Amino acid sequence: MSAAWRIGVDSRRCIGTSICAGTAPEHFRLVDGLSAPLADVVAPAEVILDAADSCPVEAITVRDATDDRLIAPEE
Repeated sequence: MSAAWRIGVDSRRCIGTSICAGTAPEHFRLVDGLSAPLADVVAPAEVILDAADSCPVEAITVRDATDDRLIAPEE
């Protein structure tokens, strides 16, 4: 497992359900009704994957910060 993950939120896809902020409030917040990560690069945590997998429109991506490999959502 990598030492760091990069969190991204596609603001064009996000519909503001706040599931991510409810699932992982230490990593996501709503800004003007849309999800935003609190930090772009974070230490790996299962709750981040849960938030990405819970997004109904797959607006959240989690990538390996070293090689940009997609970790979530699963393809």
